[in-house]
Amino acid sequence: MPKMKTHSGAKKRFKPTSGGTMIKRACQNKNHILNKKSRERKRKLRAGEYVDATQEKAIRRLIQAGGKK
Repeated sequence: MPKMKTHSGAKKRFKPTSGGTMIKRACQNKNHILNKKSRERKRKLRAGEYVDATQEKAIRRLIQAGGKK
């Protein structure tokens, strides 16, 4: 069976933390239609978030293609 390739879209969007226990991601809703969103809301969207525990296994499979498990 051939090796699994890293998902190009996922490797640009997700990054494991330094300890490797969680996966960081950017917040959504910060690309367009920004004039109706408050200044405070847009400021809070600058900070990153962590991938939900239910999705973490799937994301790791996409970004670690055959590497560490």
